[in-house]
Amino acid sequence: MIQDIQKEILRLKKENDICILAHSYVAHEILEIADFTGDSYALSVKAKSAPQKTVLMVGVRFMAETVKILSPEKTVLLSHPEAGCPMAEQMDKNLIEAVKKEYPDYTVVAYINTTAALKTVCDVCVTSSSAVKIVKQIENKNILFIPDCNLGAYVRELVPEKNFKLLQGGCPVHASVNESEAVAAKQKYPNAKLLVHPECTPDVVKYADYVGSTSGIMDYVMQSDCDEFIIGTELSIAEHLQYACPDKTFHFLSQKLICPNMKKSTLMDVYNAVRGKSVCEIDLDSDTIAKARRCIDEMIRLGG
Repeated sequence: MIQDIQKEILRLKKENDICILAHSYVAHEILEIADFTGDSYALSVKAKSAPQKTVLMVGVRFMAETVKILSPEKTVLLSHPEAGCPMAEQMDKNLIEAVKKEYPDYTVVAYINTTAALKTVCDVCVTSSSAVKIVKQIENKNILFIPDCNLGAYVRELVPEKNFKLLQGGCPVHASVNESEAVAAKQKYPNAKLLVHPECTPDVVKYADYVGSTSGIMDYVMQSDCDEFIIGTELSIAEHLQYACPDKTFHFLSQKLICPNMKKSTLMDVYNAVRGKSVCEIDLDSDTIAKARRCIDEMIRLGG
């Protein structure tokens, strides 16, 4: 049944000139029929060079917005209309404009996991893999890092020469893991490498053998001579790695590491989208696109 649906999706996406982007946190049967898989920003870059005129993002809304910002001429669809991101939506434009007035001499660094509207009032964007490099390249010594205070704390630790202002925000899923769980996992699996995402709290990150983005964690496993790992990010990553590295063993850092918004998109949602039955199109006005694009362009300039 699943294979039949996958075959029909492959036929319809070709027939209707659709490029499918699938974030690494979605189900494996969706990754199998995607044109590109990976982290959010990398997917939006792939979409820009894809020949198709329509792009379907199987992920959450801010990811689809980033695709639209970089490819405004394309029709951008989101696989599930209610797939949002609590971190991206927890700070709005008005809040950050007010904070900027309090700290006028600070450069506003926005994690890519933010809405298009919020990006319009930020100076530079970063990903979890590029944040340290880009913050080091910023001329200003004063950094206002939003919205994830855990990622911000991780960057602050590695860039001590800068002054950081962090706001209370972040990924509720990654932040739900606590120190005792990290200690328990290390004790239970003493031969395993602990790999965690920097959206986890500093109390968890300090026990990690490797800290990095989703793609960074997957690359680390692929290149490592070790054969046992504790995965400290969304549970689906351990599943994908089991397929990619069947001779290696994977454990979950915590059963709480499940993103409900990523799980909203199913294979049937993808099927309905490519056949035009259920369409959630991302619509951004030209002013928002132009202003939001500035901080992404600055990220590209500083990270190049």
